[in-house]
Amino acid sequence: MKPSDIRIDDVSFSYEDFRYRTPIKFGGTALDRVTLLNVTCRVTTRGGKSSAGFGSMPLSNVWAFPSRTLTYDQTLAAMRALSERIAKLTASCKDLGHPIDLTWSLEPEYIKAAAAVDVALALPEKIPVLATLVCASPFDAALHDACGKVHGLNCYHTYSPEFMNHDLEHYFGAEFKGESLDRYVRRAPQRRMPLYHLVGALDPLEHADVVKPVADGLPETLEEWIPFNGLTHIKIKLNGDDLAWDVERVVRVNRVAERGQDQRGVTTWHYSLDFNEKCGNVGYLIEFLRQVQAQTPAGFERIQYIEQPTRRDLKADRTNVMHEASRLRPVVIDEALIDLESLLLARAMGYTGAALKACKGQSQSLLLAAAAQKFGMFLCVQDLTCPGASLIHSAGLAAHVPGVAAIEANSRQYVPIANEPWVERFPGIFRVTDGTMATGELTGVGLSAVP
Repeated sequence: MKPSDIRIDDVSFSYEDFRYRTPIKFGGTALDRVTLLNVTCRVTTRGGKSSAGFGSMPLSNVWAFPSRTLTYDQTLAAMRALSERIAKLTASCKDLGHPIDLTWSLEPEYIKAAAAVDVALALPEKIPVLATLVCASPFDAALHDACGKVHGLNCYHTYSPEFMNHDLEHYFGAEFKGESLDRYVRRAPQRRMPLYHLVGALDPLEHADVVKPVADGLPETLEEWIPFNGLTHIKIKLNGDDLAWDVERVVRVNRVAERGQDQRGVTTWHYSLDFNEKCGNVGYLIEFLRQVQAQTPAGFERIQYIEQPTRRDLKADRTNVMHEASRLRPVVIDEALIDLESLLLARAMGYTGAALKACKGQSQSLLLAAAAQKFGMFLCVQDLTCPGASLIHSAGLAAHVPGVAAIEANSRQYVPIANEPWVERFPGIFRVTDGTMATGELTGVGLSAVP
């Protein structure tokens, strides 16, 4: 036990709702709104010092709780009901420990709470573990934030044996014996990191594609965003069930990007591809890559990685192994990544990378980042269209995990109104002109977001 251990004294939460300036097509659904879950948690150390921490995360029920039988409002209501139970469970925790240990012990109770909500609401589908992690993530973030603040430190200085009671063997077994978490985490953030810009399936690429202008002063097409933000990294959303459309989409994005980058004098840039699990099988992905390579060799070479192309239930989808596809480009596990077991299964199935997300929790993200690094996997940190404090959290995670390629930050495109209170405090995060974020700004106490 450590004198730095904290005890949870009080938990409170609230919601914020925002409309998108333009919809994003997500897993076949056009999404036009977001609900943020904001959490404040007060803690006290063994020595009697107290402080409050803050965490925030979009509930993103379309991504975390996709359903063919429940409506948007029904899945959101289920996640809100679960969040309320998580708040009570977190507030009732009497343990003392590091935030990672507190969340580690609480997570099984959170999953039981999800099952209780299933029954209470008579849901025809169970709340997924992923949705439970999303609901729990701002509570976990608030604990890490409070821990850093009560000690007057950035939270990334609290992952050493000085503060943690266990090495990684405690969480992952004998293979990690004697290894501390801080071995896999930077104490100081990277000074700058490239920004990944999202091109949604509904987003216009050039002026001729604009049907109904937003006319709010922000760019409306990819050709406008490239010089506006100085983009060098572009994420392309694809359908996964229309091969000709998907191939042509990449070809067109590359054509527009080449024109825009040529005007800027830029010769090197990158793409990531996201099918949102919609590929029916790995054969679709391989044929897609072959056609892209044939139609735009330069565009193919710019593909940095591919996000989980087939469905997230890996145990039920064992035939869709990624060995052949991963030889062409890194394929990362995303929606399926919920614990070490899923990471190990993904490796066995040929996935060569892992997508970390702040919405799955600071504790889990750091632990799985350590495991992925030990296994030599490609790493990226992905967005959940996180605005405000949740973007600070996500950017901080990306900047402190070695090997992460770039930062996604979609809120500046889809819900900039939610960022407005944060722009002046973190201009290097919320104002991008050279294609990078100034993550070196993220050195404040806690998670850096709230003074």
